[in-house]
Amino acid sequence: MRLPLVVLHVSAGVLAMFAGAAAISFRKGSPWHARAGNIFVAAMLGMATAASCLAFMKHQTNNVFGGMLTLYMVATAWGTARRREGETGVADWVGFVFALTIGVLSVLHGLQKAAGRVPSEGSPAFMDVFMGSVILLAGLGDLRMLLRGISGKRRIARHLWRMCFGWFIATGSFFLGQQQVFPVWLRGSPVLLVPALLPLVLLIFWLIRVRFTSVYQRMSMARAAYST
Repeated sequence: MRLPLVVLHVSAGVLAMFAGAAAISFRKGSPWHARAGNIFVAAMLGMATAASCLAFMKHQTNNVFGGMLTLYMVATAWGTARRREGETGVADWVGFVFALTIGVLSVLHGLQKAAGRVPSEGSPAFMDVFMGSVILLAGLGDLRMLLRGISGKRRIARHLWRMCFGWFIATGSFFLGQQQVFPVWLRGSPVLLVPALLPLVLLIFWLIRVRFTSVYQRMSMARAAYST
């Protein structure tokens, strides 16, 4: 049972990294950006689902939370691109409850690790608290959207940061978490930090462009963009 999941996880992860690079490179709102984005979303969902299942089998709770965070981030980013300006639905309430639940559980698990009440499972308590805090922050964004609506720059920023953070989970997991696949001389090298952290750099770059310039007006975020 594990082998098919491993194959799915690895192949989907590699595809997601390339598709993410393509999506961020093409003009935002263009057909090529939409197609690459669709491939990225499908690959990320497959990778994260397989990762969560494998982590559950191995009793690696922190990786289960990581997979769920990835699923949530990518799915809500995709939904943001598909919906019309100001539109929300039942799925957004489900996403908010999901983020609140997983975020609280992840933070509590990290605190229990720090107190020595649960095993570390090979990862520091900080990582669980960090992941939990990110998803709680995203959940607060969901609640604000549900209560006030979202449009314009905020809508595009929501789409961008969630997609880029999901991409960062893929690149970070591969270049930093799977260094055994690289040549011995490259393992532990600072060079691997570049591709691993690139999505975060691009996330900051695009958020600044969208929030503080008029670039968002040239982005087509029509509902049909991600249905092609």
